[in-house]
Amino acid sequence: MYEPKNILITGAAGFIASHVTTKLINKYPSYKIVALDKLDYCSTFRNLKSCISSPNFKFIKGDIATADIVNHVLIEEKIDTIMHFAAQTHVDNSFGNSMEFTYNNIYGTHVLLEACRVTDCVKRFIHVSTDEVYGETDLEDDIGNHEASRLLPTNPYSATKAGAEMLVMAYHRSYGLPVITSRGNNVYGPNQYPEKLVPKFILLAMKGEKLPIHGDGSNVRSYLHCDDVSEAFDVIVHKGEIGQIYNIGTKKERSVLDVAEEICKLFKLNPKDVIEFVQDRPFNDKRYFLDDQKLKLLGWEERIPWEEGLKRTIDWYQKNPDWWGDVSPALNPHPRFSAINLSDEAQWSFQYGYSRLARSYTEVGRSNSGYKFLIYGRTGWIGGLLGKLCDEDRIDWEYGRGRLQDRKSLEEDIRRVKPTHVLSAAGVTGRPNVDWCESHKVETIRTNVVGTLTLADVCKEQNLYMMNFATGCIFEYDKEHPLGSGIGFKEEDKPNFIGSYYSKTKAMVEDLLRNYENVCTLRVRMPISSDLTNPRNFITKISRYNKVVNIPNSMTVLDELLPISIEMAKRNLRGIWNFTNPGVISHNQILELYRDYIDPQFKWENFDLEEQAKVIVAPRSNNEMDASKLKNEFPGLLSIKDSIIKFVFVPNKKT
Repeated sequence: MYEPKNILITGAAGFIASHVTTKLINKYPSYKIVALDKLDYCSTFRNLKSCISSPNFKFIKGDIATADIVNHVLIEEKIDTIMHFAAQTHVDNSFGNSMEFTYNNIYGTHVLLEACRVTDCVKRFIHVSTDEVYGETDLEDDIGNHEASRLLPTNPYSATKAGAEMLVMAYHRSYGLPVITSRGNNVYGPNQYPEKLVPKFILLAMKGEKLPIHGDGSNVRSYLHCDDVSEAFDVIVHKGEIGQIYNIGTKKERSVLDVAEEICKLFKLNPKDVIEFVQDRPFNDKRYFLDDQKLKLLGWEERIPWEEGLKRTIDWYQKNPDWWGDVSPALNPHPRFSAINLSDEAQWSFQYGYSRLARSYTEVGRSNSGYKFLIYGRTGWIGGLLGKLCDEDRIDWEYGRGRLQDRKSLEEDIRRVKPTHVLSAAGVTGRPNVDWCESHKVETIRTNVVGTLTLADVCKEQNLYMMNFATGCIFEYDKEHPLGSGIGFKEEDKPNFIGSYYSKTKAMVEDLLRNYENVCTLRVRMPISSDLTNPRNFITKISRYNKVVNIPNSMTVLDELLPISIEMAKRNLRGIWNFTNPGVISHNQILELYRDYIDPQFKWENFDLEEQAKVIVAPRSNNEMDASKLKNEFPGLLSIKDSIIKFVFVPNKKT
């Protein structure tokens, strides 16, 4: 029996991984579970909400393809075991967006493997693959594919998973990395994003819409309930042998048409009226059939019958119909790129170069703006959204590869990209909040002060415009700016809040940046967006707290203001700007709107600053900022309350 201590689960907010994460946390309270997920369109922090209160759980938002993040997590969290679930998985999407699959599934896995080799701290690397790497099984075969069968993938998704497996095995043979690989049948159950067959048919049946079947519906699949699959990974991580592959399968098969008819029966629908046959995929494997004896010898077995599991799953979706928000594009017979675009987390959007490369060879996609933006902060919230906005505005752009503290790497970025503008949303804000900075002061200085100044100096030397996304959390209400007075801090006011080390570094670097006339500094405060699943969203944060303070503050609605930042860069606006919506709004006012628009049953409690101080390490900044300078430049800018209603609550309103 292998006993891990610190487990990193990649893609932990996705369907299967979230069930595995929850199981391990509940069953093994002595294990520390670190969940890493970039929160793509098919993953959500909601899938992990039952884990939040567990003392052995930690969530980190990040991309496995970012080596710095992966290396840091492995060392900082003393990871000895990795369970690698993170991947693009939907076959339909792979036909229309195959380069994204190559990047995530192959390159992402390679980055993870290399981090394991460099840090040399991992004792088990569980690589999660799929039965689709075997390719199609003949309908007449009564013996399933065993672990030594040839890999013959037939679609871009399965090809990238097979490629990832080859890298995993190569690192085992070349470097002795302690790997174990799993290959599983289809999984179904609660929390699954409805691009997959079972949840798609359930939601369509709930809506009274047609159930689209590719081809004639004779394709055969095997289905395992997510609880059984979670148990399988429990067995593999503890009893699996290094260097081995384990199939996670079931001998019970059913055609796509059978699944549709069984769902119709449970909803009391006439299959002849509801089922609709549509055009087939470019290639659709007839059958995947596995030999699962090897895993059974370790003590695992399937426990949940299909009929029981399907009823449980239907019951969950009926109780949670809005879990994923608007999923209408995913319910299309042939979802493609549109389903991926459901994400408000824009980090994935064209950031890897493949899509931009393909785009540059078409007249339709070629940028004629004359701008070229170099963006830093690719793994951050604002940095990701900036990339998406540039795409929408047809501005050519790239993410910087260099580290802010490394002058040579920044100079190399500029030589490579040849930008007209540099936008920096990079910085340390703390993991998961600014309290982290109190115990990591040197790391905070390196990025927030040394890194930002180095970038500004390199840009000055190269005669380049630089926009720096800073913070307004460097002020607090005082005698000249009393609470409720409507008198806000102006751009020329000197910072007066030194309660947190994060704010200290931000105030320090802002003062020094005043000497660089090529820099535009934007003071962002308590950022808000329409993505209410994002844990960094101020509304999301306070809606999850047990108690909140009730203090009016200036805030930044990113949906309205980030497009303005792009326009500011185009206009070459410089100096310091209070980058907030005009006016203030209190915690209670926001939560009242949340109750009115989102959840009529929502309730909350207030506590004062003294009580708050008992549960946080560093004090928090509270202030009103004068946004008249920004309002004069952009007269259409909405007040904070109107902006929140328009850009956040109206689009998310529950009917």
